[in-house]
Amino acid sequence: MASTSVDTHSGPDPASTAPAFIPLEANPELMTSLIHKLGVSPALSIHDVYSLDDPSLLAFLPRPTLALLLVFPVSATYESHRLSEDALTSEYMGAGPDEPVVWFRQTIRNACGLMGLLHAVANGPAKEYITEGSDLDVLLKKAIPLAPPERAKLLETDSSLAKAHHSAASQGDTSAPDAKDDVDLHYVCFAKGHDGTLWELDGRRKGPINRGKLDANEDVLSEKAVLLGPKKFLEREGADLRFSLVALAPSLD
Repeated sequence: MASTSVDTHSGPDPASTAPAFIPLEANPELMTSLIHKLGVSPALSIHDVYSLDDPSLLAFLPRPTLALLLVFPVSATYESHRLSEDALTSEYMGAGPDEPVVWFRQTIRNACGLMGLLHAVANGPAKEYITEGSDLDVLLKKAIPLAPPERAKLLETDSSLAKAHHSAASQGDTSAPDAKDDVDLHYVCFAKGHDGTLWELDGRRKGPINRGKLDANEDVLSEKAVLLGPKKFLEREGADLRFSLVALAPSLD
């Protein structure tokens, strides 16, 4: 969701003239409705994660957990870390079914929540829960052969995606911001690829980021995955409490 006052595509954020979506609230019911509308099986849902350390709270979450979506403030500390890390990498141009993960560059303003959900459901075991012939199935079949710039254009012009997102984003518990508003909270997805790697997937970055290998029996809420992923954000930001976390996992019903 993070925005910039510089009207250019050279930075990590969409230009001020780019298409804009209403920011998506980190509401599990709303997000579950959106992924089901797009074509994910009712066997999967989005769940609140209330703790990364308390076993009694973690026990409420169905396992295996297929992806985590972390919502966090785009602070000066985070931007400094992002710039230093991205300076060491080149722009990702991967395409095709042999890539370990599907990654989308974000070129739609305030669409980071949608990008996070797409990254969650398009990767690892979650993609096996996408209904054949659904809007999401059709979109991914078009997107996977494309390089990131063409994938981004595909998302910008997909009317089914835009309609489903608008319907969900307009129904949150809080008053929805305007699509053109500047929002300083951002979503990042952690998913386990078919190669066993924990991937950080964020459309503001230069590409998917390898955070380390997981064992076959380790999901994204395993102790190792949590240490490699979301806890790194929490350690960097210290006392800032504007973090929330949701998980893609089997439905409870």
